[in-house]
Amino acid sequence: MNYDDVVLGRRSIRAFKLEPVPRAVLEEVIGLAIRAPSSMNSQPWHLHVLTGEPLDRIRAENTERMITGVRPSKETRDSGSYEGLHRQRQVEIAVQLFEAMGIARDDKEKRQDWVLRGFRQFDAPVSIVVTYDRQLREGDIAQFDCGALVNGLVNAAWSRGLGCVVNSQGIMHSPVVREHAGIPDDQVIIICVAMGYPDESFPANAVVSRRREVTDVARFVGFAE
Repeated sequence: MNYDDVVLGRRSIRAFKLEPVPRAVLEEVIGLAIRAPSSMNSQPWHLHVLTGEPLDRIRAENTERMITGVRPSKETRDSGSYEGLHRQRQVEIAVQLFEAMGIARDDKEKRQDWVLRGFRQFDAPVSIVVTYDRQLREGDIAQFDCGALVNGLVNAAWSRGLGCVVNSQGIMHSPVVREHAGIPDDQVIIICVAMGYPDESFPANAVVSRRREVTDVARFVGFAE
């Protein structure tokens, strides 16, 4: 699979086969991802690769807290409510997914089940919790660097037949993740990535989000017409 095939073919995967992912494959994927650029080669990231019982405990407690209305306790700031074009794009992908899954606008039960899937990290066999060194928390660059790493992670995984979804719901209750994953206090939990072999029979896995055109994203300054 060449680079274009990976980038153009990759999509978020929200249902996975029960098949476990061999550790050797995960190490290969991570080995590619950590080639991501970072500010002055600081490489501030850490990856906590979870499966089995520890991940199941996180799923269960994360979901229980959501159901019982426990206030989220993430360690990173949200962007707040999206508005304008950002909100339109958010709604557009939700509509695509719900149409694929046959979830009606007024079907509260199915919508709630969809939300809970996120808190269960989409029942993926693997979750990779991304953290960075707390001493860098006052700036924004370490988080930017972690974003570069995650991009490399999902693309490398796709090149090896694995699917991913970047999932903030999975770390919505960060103390739960920290406890069961054994994450040191000197690291900040920023995001997690659910990973596994895609279940191609799951309708939402066929959804490809629409992207802005190059002419809408990029300004070219100083180039000849």
